[in-house]
Amino acid sequence: TKTTIALLYDEESENAYDIRLKLTKEVLTIQKQDVVCVGGSHQGRNHRTVRLRRQPVGGLGLSIKGGSEHNVPVVISKIFKDQAADQTGMLFVGDAVLQVNGIHVENATHEEVVHLLRNAGDEVTITVEYLREAPAFLKLPLGSPGPSSDHSSGASSPLFDSGLHLNGNSSTTAPSSPSSPIAKDPRYEKRWLDTLSVPLSMARISRYKAGTEKLRWNAFEVLALDGVSSGILRFYTAQDGTDWLRAVSANIRELTLQNMKMANKCCSPSDQVVHMGWVNEKLQGADSSQTFRPKFLALKGPSFYVFSTPPVSTFDWVRAERTYHLCEVLFKVHKFWLTEDCWLQANLYLGLQDFDFEDQRPYCFSVVAGHGKSHVFNVELGSELAVWEKSFQRATFMEVQRTGSRTYMCSWQGEMLCFTVDFALGFTCFESQTKNVLWRFKFSQLKGSSDDGKTRVKLLFQNLDTKQIETKELEFQDLTAVLHCIHSFIAAKVASVDPGFMDSQSLARKYMYSS
Repeated sequence: TKTTIALLYDEESENAYDIRLKLTKEVLTIQKQDVVCVGGSHQGRNHRTVRLRRQPVGGLGLSIKGGSEHNVPVVISKIFKDQAADQTGMLFVGDAVLQVNGIHVENATHEEVVHLLRNAGDEVTITVEYLREAPAFLKLPLGSPGPSSDHSSGASSPLFDSGLHLNGNSSTTAPSSPSSPIAKDPRYEKRWLDTLSVPLSMARISRYKAGTEKLRWNAFEVLALDGVSSGILRFYTAQDGTDWLRAVSANIRELTLQNMKMANKCCSPSDQVVHMGWVNEKLQGADSSQTFRPKFLALKGPSFYVFSTPPVSTFDWVRAERTYHLCEVLFKVHKFWLTEDCWLQANLYLGLQDFDFEDQRPYCFSVVAGHGKSHVFNVELGSELAVWEKSFQRATFMEVQRTGSRTYMCSWQGEMLCFTVDFALGFTCFESQTKNVLWRFKFSQLKGSSDDGKTRVKLLFQNLDTKQIETKELEFQDLTAVLHCIHSFIAAKVASVDPGFMDSQSLARKYMYSS
């Protein structure tokens, strides 16, 4: 279990509230502080009425912030150790003041409450209620000691402490006995209570403000599969934000792996899930510039799937928004090189350091399919980008090995022919009816290619005997799919020779698209 103190940020009011996060393998829990009765006779509701005796030194022993003129309640912001308020054991930082000596002050200004408390005599009765969602600026950061108030200033501000630990206007100078609870009085404690649990299975993380390209620094939101949202979680330091982003992402990834294992038990060996997870897809069109929407991607068997929501059952796989054959798509990482420093580049790519890309999101990749159909996706961490790149290569490699070959109809010199890309044999062109082979070349003989971007491609092969370049011009109905297929088979061939095939796709590009 991992815990930390953070802030829950409300984008509408722009207020932030103190919370505690508790992370387990399966759940992210949001906890808020509350005052609970732990013994004695409870007074009912959430109100507490406490009698304070002003002390000659230290006064009431508390400070307040807030006021109706700023649309915030008056809240106890400090309680000084071993002084009157502290000795009661019934008052806490974050308590909203409701009454002073029976006078309601919920709608009172800051100065009005200060005046009442300073002139209430030696014995003051106040009624309070703990404000669970008090804006963080009304209270000190959790765990911070209460600094001394400025004794020299008579003015007070609702956003600064008014130090009521000072002596008020007392009717007598005789020492008052200290405020202290008696045995039958209820006893209270401030505790962290669970208020929201966000299941992490198939959950997603968002660092961007919805519908915008505005990155939330030191903050993110966790959204569960059932729609439950953690709210905007803001952290006190960049390091805390990074650590928690990685920790929550790691738990989601581990649960996703478990879901994949369960799904694969129901799938044949040739239809296994290689990788799946949430991404953000860039919307196409001039009216949706730089706007992204969440999508769930999966690499399963021979196909690449695009979902609006994750598949949770076997039947859900047929409801994908898009399905593409892995051999006929091209995966491309959008890399940002900001400096000549290779270590800085590595930190960026692996998600170890964040940068402001203004209108562009980092950690993007594109998937180009048949007929030039293109999707641009973004992930939250550079490490996720690396996993998607590796997973695409692995899934494509496995599919090429499974299928062995792909055949497409084409035309050459006015004749309808068949063009086959074969993992073992390379490229073969033959007559569709007689199956008579017209020409055949190995992958290693392909030295370059060019195309018109529509239907025609020229493949440049080197004759092994003459060392001369032979040009073969073909025309396809879906040229993009054929070129991607050639690329996939070459990448798989390179990978079969070099098991460490992280760069196999870039090696394949040496053979393809040379002009």
